[in-house]
Amino acid sequence: MGYDLERFVGYVNEGLLCCVCRDVLEDPLQAPCEHAFCSSCINSWLVHHHSCPEDRQPLEGALLRPLFRYMRNDLSRLQIRCRNREQGCEMVCSLESVERHERECEYSLVACTNTGCPLQVERRSLQAHLSTCEFRSRECPHGCGYTILSCEDAQHSCVAELRTELELLRSEMICKMEEVRHEMESRLDSQRRHMVQKESLLKSEVEELKGQLSRVMSDVRALLGAERLHRQELEQAELEKRELLELLKSLQREGRAPGTAPAQAPPPATEGLRRPASGAHGLTLDCMKRKSREVTVI
Repeated sequence: MGYDLERFVGYVNEGLLCCVCRDVLEDPLQAPCEHAFCSSCINSWLVHHHSCPEDRQPLEGALLRPLFRYMRNDLSRLQIRCRNREQGCEMVCSLESVERHERECEYSLVACTNTGCPLQVERRSLQAHLSTCEFRSRECPHGCGYTILSCEDAQHSCVAELRTELELLRSEMICKMEEVRHEMESRLDSQRRHMVQKESLLKSEVEELKGQLSRVMSDVRALLGAERLHRQELEQAELEKRELLELLKSLQREGRAPGTAPAQAPPPATEGLRRPASGAHGLTLDCMKRKSREVTVI
């Protein structure tokens, strides 16, 4: 929408009026056919139409261009009254400076800065309103530290406020303690499961080590038995060896004793093997040789 034509002082050229709203151009744009429009008016028109609202020639948003410079200059020089004229402002200024004036105008309505206050007052009366506003806040004069509104001054109770604050703090502390408790329980459960798994693994390793130890002990006992048997065999062989030595010595002594027959030629080997030798033990020569070979093998 454009500027209300009644706000302007003096004559306004027809070419400076919007072809849609028929008010003075605001943020103007121009079509190739040289018709001018307010930017908000022509954009709203082109949503439902694709032609110039003045001469119905085809028109798209991409074809719109800024207003001619001489037209912008004429528009800027127009004299316009402040929009706060009904509140008492009598300011008349050029169109290009009216926005700056209205931002600073003492008759402009502004919202109260106190939170919760719905009133709008003139800028020149804002400070007076703030001093009496029911929504202005101040610190409690009794020293509880709370900020209270003027409308709540009569209902304010330091004890009640502190009790409420204490209940809130207690509730927050209980919630935090519950959170910490749940977290600690979760951690303990996790550690407990880890310890159970580790204990099971250690038990398996211990059982395996026991099995290995049992096998090693069995092997050791087998080796000790074999060693004991081997020692017994050695002792038996040593005993037989001593007996053979004693027998040989005895035979040698008997062969050299006085009164024995003169020595004769030794009989053949085969004959000596078949004929039993004389002696106190009655052992044949073949048995002696066999015993000697067994001792040598052992």
